[in-house]
Amino acid sequence: MRMGRRVWALLLLPALLLGVLSGCNESKNIVFEADTGAVQHQTDLTFFGYKYEALNVMAIEDALHGYMDDYPGVNIAYDGIKSPDYFSVLEKRLSTGNGDDIFMVDHERVLKLSGQGQLADLSDLSTLENFSDLARSQMAADGTIDYLPTSISAFGLYCNTTLLKKHGQKIPENLAELEAVCDYFVSQKIIPIVANNDISLKTVVLAKGLLPVYQSADPAARIARLSSGQDDLTQVLAPGFSLVEKMLRRGWIDADEALNTAKTKDDLALFAAGERPFMLTGVWAVPRLRELEPDFSFEVRPYPILDDGSVLVINIDTRVSVNADSPHVEKAKEFVEYLTQKDVMWEFVDSQCSFSPLKDNRLSEDQAIQSISPYLTNGRSVIGADDNLQLPIWDLARQCTVGMLQGDSAEQATARMQLLINQWRAQQTEVGTP
Repeated sequence: MRMGRRVWALLLLPALLLGVLSGCNESKNIVFEADTGAVQHQTDLTFFGYKYEALNVMAIEDALHGYMDDYPGVNIAYDGIKSPDYFSVLEKRLSTGNGDDIFMVDHERVLKLSGQGQLADLSDLSTLENFSDLARSQMAADGTIDYLPTSISAFGLYCNTTLLKKHGQKIPENLAELEAVCDYFVSQKIIPIVANNDISLKTVVLAKGLLPVYQSADPAARIARLSSGQDDLTQVLAPGFSLVEKMLRRGWIDADEALNTAKTKDDLALFAAGERPFMLTGVWAVPRLRELEPDFSFEVRPYPILDDGSVLVINIDTRVSVNADSPHVEKAKEFVEYLTQKDVMWEFVDSQCSFSPLKDNRLSEDQAIQSISPYLTNGRSVIGADDNLQLPIWDLARQCTVGMLQGDSAEQATARMQLLINQWRAQQTEVGTP
């Protein structure tokens, strides 16, 4: 521990300490204060996020230490709540005037909060020039810089290579091979794929539906037409809903199980038991899976759902924004600038088994995920929540796939998506009406 600081790490922060706004007891809090007799601090900052796992918290802790060493006049506290509960707490804090100085956002919250003037302009931060073209294309989508990303996340098919070898099967590399291996395990009375009730199936829908958009002659123009409604987004996603319907109908996924399976928690426990060959979830879960000490080898691959190969879903992720109503906007921006320095950011990226959003596009060094690296540049990736698409597609797709787990057909899921899009656009028109 560095001299001149005391650190309290409350591994389980009771709901009472987060206030009645939370309703969630899965949280962690790190508080840094100056020692008695140390330099009198001038500013207290709070940082709120949805990262609460040990490795991520350690990386954040190191960043907070480093920042306070460089800026001894500032103390900063971080607390985290598991998503999706995090976002309802964030919005309640902001709506009641209790917003933190710095907080994490997603695509939907950027759309909402930016439109309400609640995100500070970060366009003057010196670290902007270090970000990759991909990251910059997202950050500046609406003409302002409302957040800075600290990672590029990816989603993959976890493969239990030990179990596959035991059954004489191989890792699938295209849709036909995926069908064959999944049908084989079904014939053995083994449900092949562990899926959760949030990101698993919606990323399959987005991967299958959006790849032709990103492979078109002018992806930016296609996305602009989808955003405006000139082109029909529901028809673009229809092939993805059809694929999910097939996965459920043929018994590759247990719908009832998936409905009750929380991401990067219940799904990891199911997969770690070693009796299922595949799992669909974020690549960042690799360190958490290792903590469960599975007695098998595994790899993470892009989704083998194309006739001619695989596709990778990525997101510009762990987005950090500054509260425009903070009494310490400049100090908060100073911290975000520090956090997005190359060396500081890399520790956080590596803790999440992710890509760096900086120009080097560096990938976390875990051997289990190395096969996904070429997909960032080979034309076979899609952005799950593209900032240039002015619709909260990430959440809307989740609602539709949850409906499918509850019995909706692909046709009904497509109709639900259209209804949700219409409702969103109506709400935005209402908010924008003087």
